[in-house]
Amino acid sequence: MNAAPTTAREALAAWLDYLVNERRASPRTVRAYGDAVLAYLGFLEPHRGETLNLAAMSDISAGDVRAYLAHRRGGDHPLAPRSVSQALSAIRAYHRWLDRRLATPNAALGLVRGPKLPRGVPRPVSEDQARALINDAGVSDREDWEIARDEAVLTLLWGCGLRISEALSLTRADAPLGETIRITGKGGKTRLVPVLPAVREAIDAYLSALPFGLAPDEPLFRAVRGGAYSPRHAQALMQTLRGRLGLPASATPHALRHSFATHLLGAGADLRSIQELLGHASLSTTQRYTAVDAAGLLAVYAKAHPHA
Repeated sequence: MNAAPTTAREALAAWLDYLVNERRASPRTVRAYGDAVLAYLGFLEPHRGETLNLAAMSDISAGDVRAYLAHRRGGDHPLAPRSVSQALSAIRAYHRWLDRRLATPNAALGLVRGPKLPRGVPRPVSEDQARALINDAGVSDREDWEIARDEAVLTLLWGCGLRISEALSLTRADAPLGETIRITGKGGKTRLVPVLPAVREAIDAYLSALPFGLAPDEPLFRAVRGGAYSPRHAQALMQTLRGRLGLPASATPHALRHSFATHLLGAGADLRSIQELLGHASLSTTQRYTAVDAAGLLAVYAKAHPHA
């Protein structure tokens, strides 16, 4: 039986072993965590002027951790804010393990806040690109029902603003679709989403072409061999279509949800209504689409104004 760790570096080795053998973490995760914590300990030892035993790990102050984060943000090879945030996550995970497994708590970590990360702006496709994606899904040598399925999935994502997981959670009992559909999204939050005639027609066309019957509780969208159509299938479809149409890598299934929101906003819909339709818990999440819409207006202005 291995002796219990007595130093911070021995504890690091034991923690990495735990990640490999108990948590079954991937080699990439273990390497990233190990590198992050090793750099942390390598900074703390000269910073505190001592070899770090387990007792010292309980005495690490919030100021010590902030000094380390400042060190990583400066120097000859500064880390980006997201990388600093990831390093802090690894440090916290290491200290949690010290607390649980080696009775070495450290409350100071709770006082440290990571760098504020900029929220990414959604990257929708244009209306013409969304139509092209749906139309091009029919340019294929596959079975008619597969083509109808792909057109139905893409029309549903764009027409109702669903997440791909929400679209694929529909069962046979949900179709034919009515004028609204009840969707359970993140956090178990339920919302009613209006269903456009084009969406209902696409679903009906898919069901008419489907070569096998489905029980009411079975997933509505099916793969070639009869199993459930998965997010990976939808992602592969979009990869094929964007390659064919020359669209950027940001043209993913989720981009059609972004397009639903930005196209509504551009047509005059208010943010609160869009928030409800998307199922966002916070209006601040929905407000990201105003940046996209403003960018679109500026692009139109730059293209159309004679003095631009």
